[in-house]
Amino acid sequence: MADTKKSGTAQVYEDTATHVNVKEYYGKVLKKTSDLKTNACVTSSRPVPVHVRHALQRVHPEVTAKYYGCGLVVPECLEGCRILDLGSGSGRDVYMLSQLVGEKGYVTGIDMTEDQLEMAKTYIDYHTQEFGYKKPNVSFVQGYIEALNEAGIEDSSYDIIISNCVVNLSPDKKRVLEEAYRVLKDGGELYFSDVYSSGRLTEEIKNHKVLWGECISGALWWEDLLQLAEEVGFSPPRLVTASPITVDNKELQNILGDFKFISATYRLFKIPGGASKPCQVVYDGNITGLEVGFTFDSQYTFKVNEVVEVEGEVVRILSHSRFSDEFTMQPPAGPCQPCAVGPKADIVNPFELSQQRRSAVPGSSTGSCCGTQSTACCN
Repeated sequence: MADTKKSGTAQVYEDTATHVNVKEYYGKVLKKTSDLKTNACVTSSRPVPVHVRHALQRVHPEVTAKYYGCGLVVPECLEGCRILDLGSGSGRDVYMLSQLVGEKGYVTGIDMTEDQLEMAKTYIDYHTQEFGYKKPNVSFVQGYIEALNEAGIEDSSYDIIISNCVVNLSPDKKRVLEEAYRVLKDGGELYFSDVYSSGRLTEEIKNHKVLWGECISGALWWEDLLQLAEEVGFSPPRLVTASPITVDNKELQNILGDFKFISATYRLFKIPGGASKPCQVVYDGNITGLEVGFTFDSQYTFKVNEVVEVEGEVVRILSHSRFSDEFTMQPPAGPCQPCAVGPKADIVNPFELSQQRRSAVPGSSTGSCCGTQSTACCN
């Protein structure tokens, strides 16, 4: 657990041994991506959309060279949003997102490693000019993702929080989720890629310094994420994508034994509780770069103007988040119409998902929506 000390009336969050080791690993040991001993922090979990690829290409090469993320953390519908990047490192994702939110949006990066922050701040003016902005729409602050309040990040101040292969580096993951929940606006989203294990790790693995730096020792058992999210108040995590992680170093692999690891992207929403009935929805096609359709998670892919039946939990998310203006909710009335039948509200195992080779896009099969569930309207 992390240490906290009182200073006056406030608590001050202090380094743990884990924080010290991580700072040294990312600030001193790693000089470039090729120094990594596993692919945990370089795994690309899905194809990069064209508009995102263009944004990445405009980020300064030196910033990109110090990038150690484990997935693509680019949620949809970003124009004008305020985004917070937990563990922003060299700033690659911040500068990419600064283009997608536009001049009216804003992106803040927080990191505890001075060397990484120095790199990120060096290129603020460069990217402001490169993107043609009158003033910067990004900032970087030093601090801990477990103590965002100490970095001056206020309650309900961000629309979206992202994190790329960083939560696993924290010794207190529940506190990270609690802080994220606090600073998100109602309807806000935590969209993050991280490393997960096939079971709860042994103490030997948890205490291995190199494996901590490689994002392995701190990996949560994926089922524990579901429990933590519920305890904090988030909606049940929606799995977006998952990719296997390989450890080529024989010495490290011997320590890990039969444990398996995966890079997975989840989305968690801060939305009101309660139950919603299944409903038919239609994606209107107005999200930039995704005019034909977009993949919401591993279970739902929405195509423009296609009627899709969704479960109650997804109805709540679409109705109470920034996506509320991007979908038309259709109460089933009159003759039955063909629609894409959505999946049941089952928990998706990320390890199973990574091994699947789907022959069809999920949620896109045409069928009849005349069943009992499809006759209920969202409230």
